[in-house]
Amino acid sequence: MSVAGIQSALQQMQAVQTQATGQVANPKALGAAGAVEKGGFANELQASINRINELQQASAAKTTAFQLGDPTVSLNDVMVDSQKAGIAFEMGVQVRNRLVNAYKEIMNMNV
Repeated sequence: MSVAGIQSALQQMQAVQTQATGQVANPKALGAAGAVEKGGFANELQASINRINELQQASAAKTTAFQLGDPTVSLNDVMVDSQKAGIAFEMGVQVRNRLVNAYKEIMNMNV
């Protein structure tokens, strides 16, 4: 994938994220190269890990409440939250795998 393709994919992902969180897109937050000026990669990665963790905790809490017989929690809610947490975790694993592969490729480059 070329640099332009990666930048395009990054911009699309950021647009989807702003739509999903209900935020208004801020064109000033994107630099000329499409990189985020504030926060940086490490902060975004940490925020993503935190979101995955929150989804897993919410799923576990609903599962426990359902198992204890809470009448306000339906099986549908438990299954939907479980699927959300599972998909988020799989996405996190795939991102990690891509980062590891990119790191190995960079480390194998001749200088």
